[in-house]
Amino acid sequence: MSSTRLATDQLLYKPEEAAKVLSFGRSTVYELMAEGLLKYVKRGRSRRIRRSDLEAFVNSLEPSPN
Repeated sequence: MSSTRLATDQLLYKPEEAAKVLSFGRSTVYELMAEGLLKYVKRGRSRRIRRSDLEAFVNSLEPSPN
């Protein structure tokens, strides 16, 4: 995809695409996956993150106190 905004009907995201959606670095997304904080599905060597799991991750974040 040429634009940084991803299609809203996309069901699965590559970790690099998820990083753009979350405004995180690619390494951070892989760390979150390794820690079990961001769920993913694996097929062969490919990892994909469901849109619903991205939304669940964002909804689980707590705002930091001021």
